[in-house]
Amino acid sequence: MNALLKITYFNLNNLYGLCFQRLSKKAIHHFLNMQPKIKTSIEKKLIGKKIKMSLSDNKTGELWRSFMPSRREIKNNLTTELISMSIYDPLYFKNFNPAAEFEKWAAVEVKDFSIVPEGMETYTLPPGLYAVFFYKGLNTDHSIYQYIFSTWLPASVYLLDDRPHFEILGEKYKNNDPESEEEIWMPVRNKK
Repeated sequence: MNALLKITYFNLNNLYGLCFQRLSKKAIHHFLNMQPKIKTSIEKKLIGKKIKMSLSDNKTGELWRSFMPSRREIKNNLTTELISMSIYDPLYFKNFNPAAEFEKWAAVEVKDFSIVPEGMETYTLPPGLYAVFFYKGLNTDHSIYQYIFSTWLPASVYLLDDRPHFEILGEKYKNNDPESEEEIWMPVRNKK
């Protein structure tokens, strides 16, 4: 295999607008050895903040800067993990456009919705099948998504499902640190 591999992305593969991205041989080897665990998620109750954004007008930092100072007001957390969730229109991936808006959440999982702090909202994440990728690296390095959408998903026995996508940011998550770790949960369904 050459030291660099040129990958062309269209529609679904263009998720992060990374046309003709070059991946190093090391990155290719790393991702080819990365197989997700297929898990069935139970229903999750979330409390957090949301914002409408697009990839070309990314407001993720603004969302988290708004959420983090007030997250301690949430008293019925189930864990200390943070959840970054994206909710896309059903046609989002069929007609990919980096300017298309979607809903982005910064949230935590809670026992119930009995206490919702002012300025926060609730969301019930439905149960379903997910491909869970364990990622280590910078949160600004989107090559993991290149691998998922252009290599793993087409070669798998799954299709992308129309449910929220989310990342679990646990104790090993460190914003913008190459040693950071997170779980990427991609909604999938069996190919018919």
